[in-house]
Amino acid sequence: MSEVHASRGRLEPASEVLLSEVAIISRLARRTLGDNPAIPWEGFEADYGTIRDRISRVVPGFADFNARVAEPGGFALPNPVNRGVFRTTSGKAIFTRNEFEMLKPPAGHLVLQSLRSHDQWNTIPYAPNDRYRGIHNARRVVLVNPADLDALGLADRAEVDLVSVWHDGVERRARNFRVVGYPTTPGSAAAYYPETNVLVPLDSVADISNTPTSKGIVVRLEPSLAGG
Repeated sequence: MSEVHASRGRLEPASEVLLSEVAIISRLARRTLGDNPAIPWEGFEADYGTIRDRISRVVPGFADFNARVAEPGGFALPNPVNRGVFRTTSGKAIFTRNEFEMLKPPAGHLVLQSLRSHDQWNTIPYAPNDRYRGIHNARRVVLVNPADLDALGLADRAEVDLVSVWHDGVERRARNFRVVGYPTTPGSAAAYYPETNVLVPLDSVADISNTPTSKGIVVRLEPSLAGG
């Protein structure tokens, strides 16, 4: 861990119009932000070294990023813990624990966690398959315990909309998902992101880290709306 090294793809692009993630983000930024703030989006797309230079200015441990990553094997980031250095008043490691609090959904609802498939890197699905869970040629699926399906009156493979519940009363709906009976924990369900990102309220975040609560979304399952 904390080892930084360069990598290069070995396969030819599938199409001449296929864009890199950097190109997609840079072009979206130019269209939405224009020249304000003045960030060299075209330069980022044309030369990744420009991005690394910006990283070196703001991220500790990345000084001289371009030169150091060009060396064989790259470089290691500073990690005080590996050297037995703990920045605490005692100079020792401090262990803490949190009380476990089960999220209990109201009757007729489930706690949904969003997750990746096997053939996915971050938010980029490379194929519609998930060998981890035996799902093939589909991503708009929701995994639900068979006992919960019975309690909700839903048949396996039924088509549903996922509707999240939040205190602001705004309806957030992910349409046209196929129910799959799966041995999830009773009361819980799972579905892939980014297809379910729409269900997460912007102000539903963890208390300290401010991380979106994408693993604890209270939802109800409704038959898919006509024409969805």
